[in-house]
Amino acid sequence: MTVAFSVEYKSNGQKEFAHFFLPQNATVGPQSSCGKGNTSHPLLVLDFGAGHSLSLNFSEHADKYEVEELVFHYNLSDATLFHNSTAGVKRVSHKTIIQAYMGTKYRCISSKQINMKNVNVTFSNVTLEAYLTNGTFSINKTECADDMVSTTAVVPTTPKQTTSQVPTTTSPVPTVSPSSPAVGKYNVTGPNGTCVLAYMGLQLNITYPKKDEKMGLDVLNFIPHNTTSSGSCNNTSAILNLTFEKTRVIFHFVLNATAEKFFLQGVNVSTTLPSEAKDPRFEASNNSMSELRATVGNSYKCSAEENLQVTDKALVNVFNVQIQVFKIDGDKFGAVEECQLDENNMLIPIIVGAALAGLVLIVLIAYLIGRKRSHAGYQTI
Repeated sequence: MTVAFSVEYKSNGQKEFAHFFLPQNATVGPQSSCGKGNTSHPLLVLDFGAGHSLSLNFSEHADKYEVEELVFHYNLSDATLFHNSTAGVKRVSHKTIIQAYMGTKYRCISSKQINMKNVNVTFSNVTLEAYLTNGTFSINKTECADDMVSTTAVVPTTPKQTTSQVPTTTSPVPTVSPSSPAVGKYNVTGPNGTCVLAYMGLQLNITYPKKDEKMGLDVLNFIPHNTTSSGSCNNTSAILNLTFEKTRVIFHFVLNATAEKFFLQGVNVSTTLPSEAKDPRFEASNNSMSELRATVGNSYKCSAEENLQVTDKALVNVFNVQIQVFKIDGDKFGAVEECQLDENNMLIPIIVGAALAGLVLIVLIAYLIGRKRSHAGYQTI
């Protein structure tokens, strides 16, 4: 998930605002817990920076679970965020912001702003689940209301599918949140033929500060027939460059020759934000990734949505991806290596089916034993 903070504070007697995000290197605090039956409930504490923390306290009611309380501790003595302020640690909290059905994951792409005393916290690109039964996300999901299409909304006719959440105190204006992006086919040709072959739907999510000191969210679905692809490759590295309107995403793949694996090492994003943004030009990159990994000669495939965290402000989501880099026979994918998410989704029905088969077998054995005993009293004289 992406979490943006906007904090009002005093610096030399003057009102100032600090804008920052939950960083990628935030750590799960020692106070975090999965809960113990009815005595305590799950608690997630994320520690970051010089004495800051964000806590989500969960609870369950009937067939639903919820974030019962959101707590944010921030240290005004942190000079990197709060210049010329020495007011110490402050605590703010808010009741019930997220709710989902038990046995489902909560999913919300749209931004949701929580207003507290001197603090605004904006959540976006959220996927979470409490009270898990098998240690992984459930297949089913509960979508937030802001992600659902209103029947009174006007469908945009322009190719660019974007959303920008604007908090208001009046009745909310119905909006259309982008659906899953269409799957496009992209390739890169090198000296020895095709070196990158990719099928995927591509979505870009960016959280940004606005001119009014609030936070905005820009969600962009790449439209395949309006997207141009280019790139380059050599024996150990390959670049896939995708450009849609004023947005560019560059994927950098590398080869681990020792393990004979290829993987996504870096993603670079550049785009132009809406006019309400404080800085309309946006750029972000991450060159220390290890995603979309497969054996050379095989293809990586994942039907589930995958989230590639570029920075704490930028997220690239890929849908129904199948990709192969290096050693491609013509324009055909090699043997498939499924992602862990797909394997988990396939495993659950297999386990349920095996359990039902076992139950039927037990009932059948019990029936045969009972039938044999019922005939035991009738002996031939």
